[in-house]
Amino acid sequence: MQGKAATDHMGKAQTDAPHPGAAHVTIIMATRNGGRHLREQLASIAAQTHRNWTLYVSDDGSTDDTRQILKDFGQRHPLHLVEGPRRGAAANFLSALSQPDLPKGVIALADQDDVWLKGKLARGLRRMAAAARVMGNHDAPVLYAAESMLSDHQLTPKTISRSGRVRPAFAPSLAQNLFAGHSIMLSPAALALVRQARGTEAVIWHDWWLYQLLAGAGAGLVLDPTPLVIYRQHGGNAIGAPGGAVAGIRRMQMVLGGEWRRTIAAHTATLSANEALLTPEARQILAAFHAAPGAGPGRIRQLRALGIRRSSRMGDLLLASAALIGRL
Repeated sequence: MQGKAATDHMGKAQTDAPHPGAAHVTIIMATRNGGRHLREQLASIAAQTHRNWTLYVSDDGSTDDTRQILKDFGQRHPLHLVEGPRRGAAANFLSALSQPDLPKGVIALADQDDVWLKGKLARGLRRMAAAARVMGNHDAPVLYAAESMLSDHQLTPKTISRSGRVRPAFAPSLAQNLFAGHSIMLSPAALALVRQARGTEAVIWHDWWLYQLLAGAGAGLVLDPTPLVIYRQHGGNAIGAPGGAVAGIRRMQMVLGGEWRRTIAAHTATLSANEALLTPEARQILAAFHAAPGAGPGRIRQLRALGIRRSSRMGDLLLASAALIGRL
């Protein structure tokens, strides 16, 4: 198990005590040299209308003032700090999710440089409960994420993210992530599935992997069209906003340089290693994906037949182009 506890519940009780019957949420944040924007994110967490939460931070060897900021926050709020594995953001989040001392209840992932809107946790809990009711099982695995308000580094709003025309499901998850990590929430049963997965060291994007695994395992998938996070765009973002010319160029570079193909190959290989967690339908789709021709029109036809597509027409064109030249 990665990480040794560095600080055990540094926080005192919050001034406004949570409602006795309110569900507990563990907010998992992976940090590394995030001091520049961290205070604003912590303030937005403290301001949540749902107050029954614990902040669980996995720090990946910060050398700036990140830890001091967390220590100060922990004097007023419940906070638990552990050492990260120092193998990148995806490994840091997945390591935190595997910690044996996580409090029971719902999990919410948080980036160190965003700002949450006040009702984020409360709305997420309501939407997750509604999905479980539709599934007819209060304890069903549910994966939730919301749209984001994209901003510049000074939090000046620019646009709102849109998940597009594709409904979340296992097949399209093989070609595109629809569940942005900075707004993800997991039900206890969803977390249990994630913790059963083995050999995740090759995973490159933790949020994409969570979507793929849970979609393949038959979990409820909830994409909330309401923006609940201000997603700060700056030079340190791992990939940046999902839309716009700059993001389009970045994704084209990922395709032509082979990064997209390597990511998908790493994730699908990890899915195959955990196929016991997948539904029979997902196993069939995964096997057919691996059996498809390596390039050319035949690969395009096979991907389309399986329902593997992206959320925009331009994205589908990029997908077809990548398949044609053997970059997918």
